[in-house]
Amino acid sequence: MKPVVEISLIVLTYLLGSIPFGYVFTRKFTGKNIREQGSGNIGSTNVKRVAGAKVALLTQLCDMLKGLLPVGAILFLEYNKYYIFSQAYIYLIALAAILGHNFSVFLKFKGGKGVNTTLGASILLSPIPVLVAVLVYYLVKWKTKYVSLGSICLSITLPVCEFLIHKSSYQFWYFILCAVLIILMHLPNVVRLFNRTENKTK
Repeated sequence: MKPVVEISLIVLTYLLGSIPFGYVFTRKFTGKNIREQGSGNIGSTNVKRVAGAKVALLTQLCDMLKGLLPVGAILFLEYNKYYIFSQAYIYLIALAAILGHNFSVFLKFKGGKGVNTTLGASILLSPIPVLVAVLVYYLVKWKTKYVSLGSICLSITLPVCEFLIHKSSYQFWYFILCAVLIILMHLPNVVRLFNRTENKTK
């Protein structure tokens, strides 16, 4: 029975992560298809370009909650001894939310780049690396005006900071996977950065 419960929770988390809030909110408030506007990405950065700052903030919050709520639920169940999961299970839940966002079943396995969902899924697991990574993101974005470069630096900061605090652990390898996913989703941006054709923030 236990494997059925745990697999079911992973599937439900993936489905929650798959909800394309950027697409839904942009369609609702502007009537536009976000996938046909700007960069075509459903994340909050492109939503801001197409639908404005308020819709982007709402998208960002909901994308973070897609990661935070499932992880928080598992931690709650474990803390109150309602259910005991294996040691690495919490990281599978976090990754399920991120993969749902990146490869949404509702968008034919297309999606966003996973930064906000990664932060939401990770803040309860290891708050210090997350907060340091967010600080790095804003410093890089402020200095270079490139959101994509800030996101890539954020992704690298997560495992580096985690390793400095806790050395090698399940959490460290989880952050390695998060960094790989974020960088892979930003490969087109990396090419544009090298070609100096990447768009800067206004």
